[in-house]
Amino acid sequence: MTLRLALLFGVGAILGAAVNALVYGQRFAARPIGPWLAPSPQVPTRRWFDRLPIFGWLALRREEFLHGPTFWIRPLMVELLLGIGCAALYRYEISGGLLPASFPRPFPPDILLALHLQFAAHVILIFWMTAASLIDADETVIPDAITVTGTLCGLLLAGLFPQSLLPDVFPLPNNLLAVFFIHLASPNAWPPILNPPHAVPLAMGLGCFLAACVALLPRTWYRRHGVRRAVQLCLARIGRERYSRWIAALAGLGGLAIFGCWRVGSDAWQGLLSALIGMAAGGAVVWAVRIVCGAVLRREAMGFGDVTLLAMIGSFLGWQAAVVIFFLSPFAALVVGLFRLLFFRQREIPFGPFLCLATLYTILAWDAVWNYVQGVFGLGWIVPLVLLCCFPLMALLLLPFRWLFHRK
Repeated sequence: MTLRLALLFGVGAILGAAVNALVYGQRFAARPIGPWLAPSPQVPTRRWFDRLPIFGWLALRREEFLHGPTFWIRPLMVELLLGIGCAALYRYEISGGLLPASFPRPFPPDILLALHLQFAAHVILIFWMTAASLIDADETVIPDAITVTGTLCGLLLAGLFPQSLLPDVFPLPNNLLAVFFIHLASPNAWPPILNPPHAVPLAMGLGCFLAACVALLPRTWYRRHGVRRAVQLCLARIGRERYSRWIAALAGLGGLAIFGCWRVGSDAWQGLLSALIGMAAGGAVVWAVRIVCGAVLRREAMGFGDVTLLAMIGSFLGWQAAVVIFFLSPFAALVVGLFRLLFFRQREIPFGPFLCLATLYTILAWDAVWNYVQGVFGLGWIVPLVLLCCFPLMALLLLPFRWLFHRK
């Protein structure tokens, strides 16, 4: 176990180096910081030692004259913390941290395999969340390159290895416990109508994926000359942008993959459909809040990066966890937001890091969280109906804040 944890520390540090390369390379104002990016002409020649995770940043302190003092501390800490976190998360999850304490130990081989798959999925999710959080903290924007790629990873994992989804423990006769993965209908049984050859689940999966692709299209909406002119301008930009062709290709390939998984059926289809619904639900919740807050407050309350970020999280963890994360994230954001408002007079904060903190808490405390909320999600279709009813209520509650934001 000690050797395994040491190797995982190294893997985490390497992932931290990749995060740093993404943070400084994918941000809007790219900076040539780090050994894996093209250096500025002013810096000394890079050496092989500079590319070592963690220790390389100690050598790169010689570039402080260009990037500023202590610029190396944050990337060094990212690599160090991801290394420690990767090893600690492995020890926690493989020992059954996501399962009830009453679950019998030692675990049989099938449970151990599921725990390893869940650990791998969570490490990949944390990798993308770390990159998104740091860029959001720096520039209050989350690049689609981060969240879209992460979402595709989540969908691929759910289709190939559905056991990588969060665990759901339920009792069997003779006081036995069985472990399954969180799916679309959890904690209720999977409805037979969602299995092939029924076409309804295929339409649901394709609809979620194609809606996500449409949402990613570059578009503008100017209504000053009427709705018809706005539609013409929107379609003209979609057709003009090269990015639209990539989205069209993604929609075609993704649709074929979804159809193939539907034909196979079994656990693979249950995992993929659950991830697709999780992606759609996570993005839709934030998008609805974005629309309501924008209409009431007459200003952007949440960026589109937050939409794609929670969509990515939902593809890894399912729609139930995405809803829980959305309601948990404002608590930490409220404390930080009040602090910045009172002491710095800043009214805006990046929301992405708080979504990621709530996600990390949900993963680590999954057994307690799921035990607390599964009764609510057991209501089935009533849950999304209640969520829809919450948005008009939220609009009424936000009306007093309009005066706060628009007073002179």
